[in-house]
Amino acid sequence: MTRPHTTGTRLRGTQIRPPRMSAEMVANLAYRLTGRDRDLLALVWEHRVLTTAQLATLFFPSPERARQRLNHLHRHHALLRFRPWTPVGSKPWHWVLGPAGAHVLAVEHGQTPTEFGYRQDTATAIAVSPRLAHQIGVNEFFVALHAHARRHEGTVEQWWSEQRCAALWGDLTRPDAFGRWTPRRADGPPTTLDFFLEHDTGTETLARVTAKLGGYADLAEATGITTPVLFWLPSAKREANLRRLLGAPEVPVATAVHTPAVHTPGGPAGSVWLPADATGPRRSLGDLALLWATVPRHDRADDDSAGA
Repeated sequence: MTRPHTTGTRLRGTQIRPPRMSAEMVANLAYRLTGRDRDLLALVWEHRVLTTAQLATLFFPSPERARQRLNHLHRHHALLRFRPWTPVGSKPWHWVLGPAGAHVLAVEHGQTPTEFGYRQDTATAIAVSPRLAHQIGVNEFFVALHAHARRHEGTVEQWWSEQRCAALWGDLTRPDAFGRWTPRRADGPPTTLDFFLEHDTGTETLARVTAKLGGYADLAEATGITTPVLFWLPSAKREANLRRLLGAPEVPVATAVHTPAVHTPGGPAGSVWLPADATGPRRSLGDLALLWATVPRHDRADDDSAGA
C-alpha cells in the first residue's frame, strides 16, 4: 500500500550516512579547498542553509560553475544537500554544512567538531523545520544586496545571522539578522547604514510584530546605540496594517514589501522603503543611510569576523 506523504516534510538528498572521519580524509579535503570554498563553507555554517542560486550569486561567475563546484564539495562531504518536497515540480537544492567541511572549519578554529558545535543531525534538521522558508527569505535579502553591490557598487560590510544576534543581544531582542550597508554615492563620501532586519512571513499577529520594537528600544537604552529596524513584509495589505499600528516608534523604522520588490530595480537596496513617520516617496537603503546618518554605528572589535 502506498503511504500518503506529508506536505513539507518529504525530502530528497538528506539520507547520507556520515562518513567515518579520519585525519587523512580531512587533510585530503583541506588540500582541495580553495579560499572561495572556505569562505563558502563558513557562510553556510553561519546562515544554516542556502540554495544553489544564492550560492551562485555570492561566489560564482555562472550557475553552471556553481553546480559543478557544489557537487564536488558534496562528493567530499564538505556540504550536504536536500530538496524540500513540493506538490508540483521540484524545489532547488538546499545546502548545509557537511561533516568533512565542519572538521576543516573546526581545525581552522583550533577546535574539535564538538567544540565547534557541529552535529550532522542538527545541521540537517533545518530541512524539516517550519522555519526553513523564513531562513531562506532572510538569506535572500542579503544575497540580493550583494548582487546589487556588484552591479552598482556598494558593500555589504556585515551580515550577522539570527544566532549571532541572539548571542549578543538575545536577553533584550532577537532580530532575524543584523546588516551594515554602504552604498555608492557620486555626490560625496559614502554613508553607512546599520540595521536590524525583521523578515515577516505573515505567520505572526501584527500585535506581536509591533511588540518587538519594545526590545529594540530597550537595547538602544542599554547600549547607547540606536539601530534602525527594517520590516520586510509579504504584502502591501499587511504593510499598511502594520504601519497603522506602529504609532511613533522609539527607534527608527522603515517598511517595505518583499514580493513585489523582487521586480523592483535594486531589490531591497532600491526605492522600496517607507519610514514609519513618512507618507512618501519610497526611499532606497542609501536614502535611509542619509536620513539616519546621525545614528551611531555598532563599531565592535569583532566586526571583521562577521558575515560575508
